[in-house]
Amino acid sequence: MLKNLLTGPVKPNETLSQLSLLALRVFVGGAMAFGHGLGKVPPSEKFIEGVTEMGFPMPLLFAWSAGLAEFVGGIFLALGLFTRPSAFFVAFTMGVAAFVRHAPDPFKQKELSLLYFVIAIFFVIHGAGKFSADRFIRK
Repeated sequence: MLKNLLTGPVKPNETLSQLSLLALRVFVGGAMAFGHGLGKVPPSEKFIEGVTEMGFPMPLLFAWSAGLAEFVGGIFLALGLFTRPSAFFVAFTMGVAAFVRHAPDPFKQKELSLLYFVIAIFFVIHGAGKFSADRFIRK
């Protein structure tokens, strides 16, 4: 019995599964929006300079795009509103952060952006789940 408890197949409880998906989405979206995006809207001169140093054309536009992807995308992700496109923009921004901005840095410097990247990709593929604004829009 203990062996099955520790290593046996998972018998998913649909409600518990959907609640855990909701918790992940709300936490990650809120953390992205208010922990990372809010400070980038409007973008500071330092942030715009950083975008310029990465070689992006029209750095002001790209800085605004990144800030809005993190802030608005994070809020939408937390709400489960337009989840797949919102998660796509978050993933794209975090991919740039991890693979361009922090490319030469040690793993510890890029770990957080990689974590957000992977979670956002999960939501692009999986969607918001049962407890989301998307579900009400679909109906």
